[in-house]
Amino acid sequence: MKGCRQNRELSWLQFNDRVLQQAKDSYVPFAERMTFMSIYQTNLDEFFRVRIGSLYDQMLFYPSMRENKTDMTSEQQIRACFSKIKTLNRKKDRYYAKIMAELEQYGVKIIKCADVKDKETKKALSRYFKDVILPLISPQIITKRMPFPFLNNGELYIAAQLETKKGKRRLGIVSCAVSGDERLISVPGRPGEFVLSEEMIQYYLPSIYKHQTVINSSIIRITRSADIDEDDYQLQDEPDYRKMMENLIKQRRKLAPLRLEILGDLDEIEIEMIRKLLDLEKNQIFRSESPLDFSFFGDIRDYLKRDHSELFYAPLVPRNSDSVENRVPMARQIARKDIFLAYPYESMSPFLRLLDEASTDPSVASIKMTLYRVAKNSRVVRALINAADNGKEVVVLVELRARFDEANNISWSKELEASGCHVIYGLDGYKVHSKLCLITYKDSGKINYVTQIGTGNYNEKTATLYTDMCLMTGDDEIGEEASRVFNSLCLGEKVTETKELLVAPNCMMSKLFEHIDEQIKLAQEGKPAYVGFKCNSVTSRSMISKLIEASQAGVKIDMIVRGICCIVPGVEGFTDNINVISIVGRYLEHSRIYIFGAENPVVYISSADLMTRNLERRVEVAAPIKDENIKKRILGMFNTMLNDNVKASRLHADGRYKRVKNRHDLLNSQEYFFKKKA
Repeated sequence: MKGCRQNRELSWLQFNDRVLQQAKDSYVPFAERMTFMSIYQTNLDEFFRVRIGSLYDQMLFYPSMRENKTDMTSEQQIRACFSKIKTLNRKKDRYYAKIMAELEQYGVKIIKCADVKDKETKKALSRYFKDVILPLISPQIITKRMPFPFLNNGELYIAAQLETKKGKRRLGIVSCAVSGDERLISVPGRPGEFVLSEEMIQYYLPSIYKHQTVINSSIIRITRSADIDEDDYQLQDEPDYRKMMENLIKQRRKLAPLRLEILGDLDEIEIEMIRKLLDLEKNQIFRSESPLDFSFFGDIRDYLKRDHSELFYAPLVPRNSDSVENRVPMARQIARKDIFLAYPYESMSPFLRLLDEASTDPSVASIKMTLYRVAKNSRVVRALINAADNGKEVVVLVELRARFDEANNISWSKELEASGCHVIYGLDGYKVHSKLCLITYKDSGKINYVTQIGTGNYNEKTATLYTDMCLMTGDDEIGEEASRVFNSLCLGEKVTETKELLVAPNCMMSKLFEHIDEQIKLAQEGKPAYVGFKCNSVTSRSMISKLIEASQAGVKIDMIVRGICCIVPGVEGFTDNINVISIVGRYLEHSRIYIFGAENPVVYISSADLMTRNLERRVEVAAPIKDENIKKRILGMFNTMLNDNVKASRLHADGRYKRVKNRHDLLNSQEYFFKKKA
């Protein structure tokens, strides 16, 4: 079955390729293509920091270890990834050049200082450099007395080849961080023309190194590993868990370099010197023909918005859910019937309203919630603090290990704790990734629950950018199980038994397998059998093996997988009955749906992808959809996405993705859901 599986890292790079394709998609408005260029770059940065960093650690400590999909060693994976990345970056450079050429049609141009011929303009640029940038620069020359400086992750630097009056070669380093937010500098007297700050610093190097001759120079940028966790041996002596995580963030800034990016004409002698000083191999050097940081695209978009709204996506405002009454308390509505929200097509407001009402409701005894990623100015957290201020018992599990959101979560945990909330940090060795909220009401001695289960974070900002689902239910059985989940978390224990909810790590994988086995049995009896999954990634070898078994038995399997997919469909005799598509569009596909059965199917929404880490090493929750109208709606959305022929790509048996093309009317599922009620 080797041909039925593909490598996780290479599959992720295929996903980032699909993101990059949006930068040249004529269906995408011009200004939005720049956004996708930026997303491609930031995605790749994180890939190096997390995945490549992990592979290098494996190669160092476990060189013979092989991954369980394609039997590749860490070194083989790194080589294959680097080869693919260099191919993708060449494509990125071409797309950038095309965008820059098209940008000139709208009166915007990024120029180089060397191209400015007008004397007055040259004087103005020179004056700007001398007055604004030069006073902040701290240039360095690398000698025995002045060692090579520490280069910050993701920061731009100028590396210059210098020559002394005595003919000796020297390496100069200048940080470009001094320009701060002024990355895009307007050219005086020439509206719409700009210079990048790093290019300006590079051009005026002779005025920085007055006593040396600048032979040539390059803009450089390094990417450092972020592969560090709380199990690191240097952190074990810290008794305060939150303090330990603060120390972890500080340590991560100093981890080993993984990539050196170069833009410019620096001689090989200087490049080799930098490489050795950073302790990098030659294959870790990546040359570029486009800027090493696309964050300036945001400023260009802001400039274009003044006069060219047609270059952007038309504004789409989340609608108010028809299932929610404005003047009736949310808890009373949920007691009558389950309420379902689909973001970003519907507003998150009803859930926020539920929290706000609960924070002041005299009948509310407690609010318990898991927080993984929240907004910078979180209304969710404010509601919890308000509830604590009003004497409610508030229990909040704040996951401090949410990668790259640790600092934000640490800050909120302190504020929650100071307000009187009971803050806990999850289980040893298991991240809590579930999206679970339980509100307990006590009225006339009777206990009632409102349980909210979601597929995405409690983040008002991402609820307008990610596709996610939210279920609010007054079901007693679900509420009681959610209560047991929180009690287990408070005791530092894992849930070992459930009936309604699927709860990883102990009560999800086995129950998913039970549902799939039921479909296998139906197929073997010659009856219709079906499994449907929508998720972000599929990497679990155990799950892949079970899906192959189901396919071989004749179960029809549809999978909507945005990112990594390590199962290859359409392989004769193994995955013939599996269909995989990926949707990459305006909004980040983030919802997770599990469907079992061709007739009267069982449907769940979940926080868990089909990854080993989610199913076996995290606390995740999936909730059954009992309301028939909500179930019908989710199934309708799933089928609509399967028929997307604008933003969908299909994975073929050769391991390649191809855009879905057919003679049907064009269907962009995300736009469809905004325009029509799914």
